[in-house]
Amino acid sequence: MTPGTSLSSRIERMRVPVAILAAVLQRSPAARIAAATADYVLESPAAAVLKAAAASIAALGAVDSVAGASTPTTSPAYLVSDIPLPASVAVGQPFKMDVTVAGVAVTFAKAWDVSNTLPPGISVQGATLTGSIWVLNDATATKGILTISGTPTQAGTYSFTVDGWELTNRTGTSTSGATTINVTAPAGSVPVISTQPASQTVNAGSSVTFSVAASGNPAPGYQWQKNGETIPGATGASYTIPYVQVGDAGIYAVVANNTAGAVTSQAATLTVNAVVVAPSFSMQPASQAIALGTTVVFKAEATGAPLPTYQWEFGGAPIPGATSSTLVVNGTTPASAGSYACVATNPGGNATSNAAALAVSSTSDIGRLVNISCRAAVGTGGNILIAGFVVGGGGTSGSEKLLARASGPALIPFGLSGTLPDPQLQLYSGSTVVGTNNGWGGSPDIMLAGASVGAFAWSDTASHDSALLESRPPGAYTANVSGQSGDTGVALAEVYDDTPAGTYTPSTPRIVNISARVQVGTGSNVLIAGFAIGGSTSKTVLIRASGPALIPFGVTGTLPDPMLQLHSGGTLIGSNNAWGGDPQISAAAASVGGFPWSFATSNDSAILVTLPPGAYTAEVSGATGDTGIALVEVYEVP
Repeated sequence: MTPGTSLSSRIERMRVPVAILAAVLQRSPAARIAAATADYVLESPAAAVLKAAAASIAALGAVDSVAGASTPTTSPAYLVSDIPLPASVAVGQPFKMDVTVAGVAVTFAKAWDVSNTLPPGISVQGATLTGSIWVLNDATATKGILTISGTPTQAGTYSFTVDGWELTNRTGTSTSGATTINVTAPAGSVPVISTQPASQTVNAGSSVTFSVAASGNPAPGYQWQKNGETIPGATGASYTIPYVQVGDAGIYAVVANNTAGAVTSQAATLTVNAVVVAPSFSMQPASQAIALGTTVVFKAEATGAPLPTYQWEFGGAPIPGATSSTLVVNGTTPASAGSYACVATNPGGNATSNAAALAVSSTSDIGRLVNISCRAAVGTGGNILIAGFVVGGGGTSGSEKLLARASGPALIPFGLSGTLPDPQLQLYSGSTVVGTNNGWGGSPDIMLAGASVGAFAWSDTASHDSALLESRPPGAYTANVSGQSGDTGVALAEVYDDTPAGTYTPSTPRIVNISARVQVGTGSNVLIAGFAIGGSTSKTVLIRASGPALIPFGVTGTLPDPMLQLHSGGTLIGSNNAWGGDPQISAAAASVGGFPWSFATSNDSAILVTLPPGAYTAEVSGATGDTGIALVEVYEVP
């Protein structure tokens, strides 16, 4: 059985919603919706896309073989890597590769071995070199991920083998594979540090900043470390700890690196005096108006030394078990309305947050997702732009009026260059085309609908921008944007709820979740998914940024360390860098049908938040300046 021929059976056995897998397996910068209800109906709209996905798995070389290399089994398992293989890296350039096991027979490996033919300077994290084999036994089985990393010191082509074992001590079912790391000669000049970080002594609760200056060709990037371990998100020439704790004491250094190599700064020692600082709130909970029967989230954050503990109160009385900085109230009733506050406590005393008022409304104009958008570079074949959405919601029936637009030339007035000259818009239901447009032609209906939903105006009635007006029943859909004549360029896909004002009721179908999957770069090439909340009440949403979580699905080149930021206009209203196994995130994901994140220690990020009506953007970037494929999802939380 080969990876290419067994793709459909693997999908079935993994029990992952097809909607999610269609998004994950897209190779192009694209958006795709993951269904939030029990009946996942979305299928890939183009056979070429699934073929490309199968090819991407097969392209892992032999690091994708069938379980039973040592013990036959009818359930296939295979090794997958988070970077494209064979791998390439320059001498002196940091290298990291994560390998895990996908499939049913071996859900994660408890033991590994790797042949000792890795490039000099690269080793297997946590492993012991026994003769010619790196051996790693993970008795606790907490990660199931093999990490090969280091900084190569010698150019050449290095081939090696990897074996993942079902049980510790290298027993049970195994999955084996082989691949290559190509180490190239360095180019340019290795960084030189001119200003070293300085040791400091501070009191707990104060702020401290370490700084460095380095030069090189090309200009170097930075990665700060504490006690030799990478600090997520610390990738600037300076690193600040705003509220120092006793546990922050240690040895700090920074690695300056470019394509020519890397250099580590001198060590700077941080000494923290163990003083006590009483709590104070840096984030206050916000008042909310929520629809009857839905979920509301309150957040508060306090500083102090040592870090304070939390206790939420309702009407002045403690809420049993509510001891996190985030309070989630599910299934609101009229009795849920009232005043919520958070008390932060440490040995220095306690502080009480501002009171947040909760109003529970029985309005029919409930908060809901009313607009999604995704901008991406449109290629050909499997690299077109696909914007997905799911129409539905509990207790809904009938159809939803929708406006879908594909903007290419219409983006030029905004100063955007390289736009798609001739965008074609196709709307799919599963694999069936339910609408096509190759130029809006100044349609008065499209113009009127755009104005009614608040879309930016298309001023040129002769432009090749495309649009569709549709009434669609509950289900999963994709709006595909491609160049009609094979042209390529940047395009914007938008889908709007065009339900007439004043006619929406809770039984009217609505957009219930969205997702976008693209290659995340740096600067202006980060992933940005736009969405808007309409109605008269706030809405709770779960936003997730998956990078490492995509590895078990055979996606290569994933974003190692995704950082998620939520913006309202130019204001940052929430961020996360590594979800930390948060049980509230896990519970919310399960409630909306999100595919599970298996590892609490992964760098995948998530935000659970209640938002008032308005426009928002979810931005995904590499926390350490890293790049790769990421999936962003926005779910309505009922």
